[in-house]
Amino acid sequence: SPRDNPCLGHDSNAAAVAFLTDDGISYLLPYAQFLYAERMANPALEKGPEASPEKMSIHFGCADVIVLGSGLKQLESWLQKNELSFVMSADSRLDVVCRALITAVTVTLTKENV
Repeated sequence: SPRDNPCLGHDSNAAAVAFLTDDGISYLLPYAQFLYAERMANPALEKGPEASPEKMSIHFGCADVIVLGSGLKQLESWLQKNELSFVMSADSRLDVVCRALITAVTVTLTKENV
């Protein structure tokens, strides 16, 4: 069930998305600053088969977020509806039980807004 996914949270009343990065920092980014997102095949997959198959770049007015994983269509769908409440990475062994698995999350604050 998507509700049991440890990587993604769903809340139809979400006003912001919490991104927990791989270095343990949590960023709460408001939907009001959401600009756009891109979902694509991960270019790093060409260099090594152990790389995550998908990459999603999520751009806010104050930060850029890079999410690596598989099944990122679910993340994209919830983001489009403002229903994504949190994103965090999980152990790649969960790939068997999760339709959407996040393997890495990085957040870069944009310099002009820091």
